[in-house]
Amino acid sequence: MSEKRFLYRNSLSIVVIALMLICLTGQFITGWNTHNAELAEHGKPLLDAAEYMHSGHFIQATFENWESEFLQMMLYVLLTVSLRQRGSSESKSLEGQEDVDREPVSHPDAPWPVKKGGIWLKIYRHSLSLAFGLLFMLSFLLHFYGSLKDFNEEQMAKDKPITTAVHYIADSRFWFESFQNWQSEFLAVASIVILSIWLREKGSPESKPVDMPHKETP
Repeated sequence: MSEKRFLYRNSLSIVVIALMLICLTGQFITGWNTHNAELAEHGKPLLDAAEYMHSGHFIQATFENWESEFLQMMLYVLLTVSLRQRGSSESKSLEGQEDVDREPVSHPDAPWPVKKGGIWLKIYRHSLSLAFGLLFMLSFLLHFYGSLKDFNEEQMAKDKPITTAVHYIADSRFWFESFQNWQSEFLAVASIVILSIWLREKGSPESKPVDMPHKETP
């Protein structure tokens, strides 16, 4: 019974993480096969699974996407503090303050930074955006590392000279990889912000009540 309660209480995160791992596995397998096919075309040795996991091809592809996701979430958290969209379920009310705007008050069940106060509370007040920001920077650096490594691996496969990080950071290839993902993430955010004005999904916290007027902001 306790196991069922645990699964029920955490079902959303469990399902989403499971879907991520399934897709990551699919990416790994298909990426491994694709990369080995490219190596075979150039008469180069094929990679085993462990070698592919450390290849620039896999690292670049993985963190290129993670980077854009964390950037999207960081900016969305920050922008929704002060910006509004009339009628959207993703926006705060156009007037007045909400619970998230009030000053934190220490109480027995409050998180420990709230009880501690001082610098810990100041950091905790913005810990969500800070966490997404750190995850974005880490993913950005790993994307750059993987992209550079993948580029140089391609160069070596073609018997061409490799490049340095200083030169590659100014290369259009790396920024093309980033911008093509960033724009899609902001499009997705804009879609839910705007579509939730007129469209509904009964039972979802991402939707307004089905009978709520379009112009009303929850």
